[in-house]
Amino acid sequence: MNKPDLLQWQKLQADLRAAGHRRLVVVEGDRDASLAWLGSLLPVLPVTPGVWTGSVEDQPEPSLTSIKPVEGRRWLGRELACVVWDGWQGNPPDSFAALSGTLSAGGLFFWLMPPLADWGGFEDPDYWRTGLDGAAGHPFAARLARIVASDSDVIRVNPSVNPQPDLPEIPVAGEAFEVGATADQRALVEDLVRTGLGRRRRPLVVTADRGRGKSAALGMAAVRLLQEGRQRVVVTAPEQGAVKTLFHHARLAAGQVSGPEMGTDNVAVGDQGRLQYLPLERLLAEQPDAEVVMVDEAAGIPSDLLKQVLLGWPRVIFSTTVHGYEGSGRGFAIRFRSVLDTETPHWRGASLTAPIRWSASDPLEPLTRQMFLLDAEAPAAEGDSSGVVVERWSPAIAGDQELKEAFGLLVDAHYRTSPGDLRQWMDDPAAVSWRLTCNGVLVGVLWATAEGGLESELAEQVMMGKRRLRGHLLPQSLATHSGFAEAASQRLLRVVRVAVSAEVRHRGLGQKLVAAARDHARRQGLDAIGTSFGGNAGLVSFWQQCGLEPVRLGLKREASSGEYPLQMLSGVSSNGTALARHLRIRLAEHWLILLPRNWSDLEPGLALQLTGGLPPVAPLNEDDRRDLRSFAEGHRGFDLAVPVLAKLSMQPEVIGLVLASGSQSLWARAVLQGWSWQGLQVTKDCLGREQGENALRKVVHNILQNRPDL
Repeated sequence: MNKPDLLQWQKLQADLRAAGHRRLVVVEGDRDASLAWLGSLLPVLPVTPGVWTGSVEDQPEPSLTSIKPVEGRRWLGRELACVVWDGWQGNPPDSFAALSGTLSAGGLFFWLMPPLADWGGFEDPDYWRTGLDGAAGHPFAARLARIVASDSDVIRVNPSVNPQPDLPEIPVAGEAFEVGATADQRALVEDLVRTGLGRRRRPLVVTADRGRGKSAALGMAAVRLLQEGRQRVVVTAPEQGAVKTLFHHARLAAGQVSGPEMGTDNVAVGDQGRLQYLPLERLLAEQPDAEVVMVDEAAGIPSDLLKQVLLGWPRVIFSTTVHGYEGSGRGFAIRFRSVLDTETPHWRGASLTAPIRWSASDPLEPLTRQMFLLDAEAPAAEGDSSGVVVERWSPAIAGDQELKEAFGLLVDAHYRTSPGDLRQWMDDPAAVSWRLTCNGVLVGVLWATAEGGLESELAEQVMMGKRRLRGHLLPQSLATHSGFAEAASQRLLRVVRVAVSAEVRHRGLGQKLVAAARDHARRQGLDAIGTSFGGNAGLVSFWQQCGLEPVRLGLKREASSGEYPLQMLSGVSSNGTALARHLRIRLAEHWLILLPRNWSDLEPGLALQLTGGLPPVAPLNEDDRRDLRSFAEGHRGFDLAVPVLAKLSMQPEVIGLVLASGSQSLWARAVLQGWSWQGLQVTKDCLGREQGENALRKVVHNILQNRPDL
C-alpha cells in the first residue's frame, strides 16, 4: 500500500501551524509514484491558496494554481498555504527560493525529485535555459542534496519504498502561534507616518528579511497618513503582484472588506484621501501630484530609476528585502547609499528583524538561506591592502564558508545578484574564477567564462542574424550588431563579474584580478578579453584602466540596471587586437550619427567619456577650422556649426577641454545628442538659445586657444 497516513499528516500540519513552523518535504524517487502519493494526500490537507509547478495534466490537486517553474517571483508579496514543486520539470533557483518565502505558518513545500544521491548528475530541464545542459556534473545540485540530507527538519519520502515515513513531533510550547503585529512592526508604522507627515527631502529606507511584515506596515501607515490629512499616497513596485499584501492590510486598516480578488484596487479614505498603485513607468511618465511615494521591493528596480523617484517627490519611502530572491537588498543599499548621501543627506534607515508570518524557530527559513546563500556576507576587510595574493579558485569545489564569503562579495557589488547566479557560477563548465586576498582575508573575486570559437559558417549566420545560440553573449552580440563575423569565430574570455570589498576599493586590486584573467586568456591561446555591463562612467573608467576599450553600446536599456549595455574589449592575440581595433574604428565612424538618434537620453558625462575615448577617424580640414573660428567669434549660428562642432568633439584631447569648461552637459546634449533649446532649458543646461550659444562659443574659443595644432 503506497499511500500516506492521512491522519498523521493532518496532525503534522496542525502542529506546524500551532508552532508557527513550515517544512520542506522532499518526495524522491519515481515521479509517477510520487504524483499518485500526493494525489491521495493533498485533498485532505488545507492547501489553498497553493501552487503547482508541473504540467496541468499531472496536477495532483485541482485547487492548486498551475504555474511555470520560472514564475515563482511573480508571487512575492503574497501568502500561500502550500507549494508543490515538480523538480522533474526544472528547478530555477530564483523561483524556488521566492516561493519558499510565500509560505505562511503551517505551510508545506513538497519537492518532487529523483533520489538525493542522483542530484549531482540529474539533467535538470531548466539547465537548457541558461546553457548548463550537457555538463559533466552539477556541483550546485549536489551541494543542495548534501544540505537537504544533513538537515533533520527536512521530511523525506520515497513513496515506492516508504510511503509512510515517521513524521516529526512538533513541540508547541504555551499558546499556539498567531500572526500578529510585532513591536518592531508597530514602531515601523509610527516611523513611516512621521516620515510621510514630516519635512521634505528626508527619505526613509526600510530593509527587512521576507516575512517580517514590512508590506503590511506600509499599508497600515499609508492609511494613517490619509487619515491624518495627506490626500494622495502612491505605491510602486517592480511588479503589481508584489504589493497585494500592502493593499490588503491598507483596506483592513481603513475598515474595509478585503480579499485576494481585490488585488491593488485604489483605497479611498475619507472624502479625498486616496492610496493608489502605479507601475513605475506610469509614475515617472505622469508625475502625479502625490505627497508621499512608497517604493516596495526597491532592490528590483534600477538605481537610476530610483533616483528619479527620489528627486521627483517631496517624501519618498523605499522598502526592500535584505536577503531577497529578486536581488539583494544589501547590495541595493550599498549601491544606492551614495545617491542618498549626495541628493538627500538627511535620509534615514529603519529595519525589521522579528518574523511575523512564522515563528522565530521556523526551520524552513534558515534552510532556504543556506541552500541559496541568501545571507552570504563577505568577510570584514580591515582596509589594509598589503600582502596581496591572486590565485585561481573554483566555487564548484569550495567549502561552504569559502563559497559564502565569495558570493557575499558578488552580492555587495551587484544588487541584482540572485541564487540563479550562484548556480551559473558553480555549474558553468566554461567558467574560470580568481580570488584576491590581503593578508589572508578574501577581498576580491573575478568570475569569467570562455565564449565564441564558432565555425566560420555558423559565425557568418550569426552575423547575418540567421542564427542565435544560447550562451556566447559577447561574441554573438558583437557579431550580430557590429557586423564582424570573426567576433563569433574568435575565442573570447568574458568577465561576468568582478567584485572588491568596499573598504579596499580604488587601490588597483580589481585591476590585478583582471590582469590575472588576461594572463590566463593569453596562456590558453584565446583572442581577447572583454566584458558587458550596464554602462556608467565609473565602470567605464575602471575597465579602461584595465586596458579594455568600448566597442559597442546597446540600443535598449537593460531591465536589470536601467542602463544601456556597454561592451568593452581588449585583444590578447594579434587577431583579437585587430578585431578590437576594427570594432572601435567602425563605432567611431558611425558614432556622431548613432548618438543623437539612439542615445539622446544617455547620461551626458558618459556620452562625453565615450566620445573622447574613440579613435579619431576624420581630422579637421581648413574649412572646418574656418567655421570653428567663425562660430567662436559669433559670426556663424549654432545650427550651421553643429556638424563641425560634433567633428571637433572627436579630435584627440578635445573632450578633456570640454569637461573642464563647466558647460560639459550643455555640449553633450546640444552638440552630440541633438537636444532642442527648450529641452535644455528644462534640464537647466542653459537659460535659452542666446545664453546657450554664447556658452558654447566660449568653449570653442578656449579649445582653439589651447589646441592651435588642430
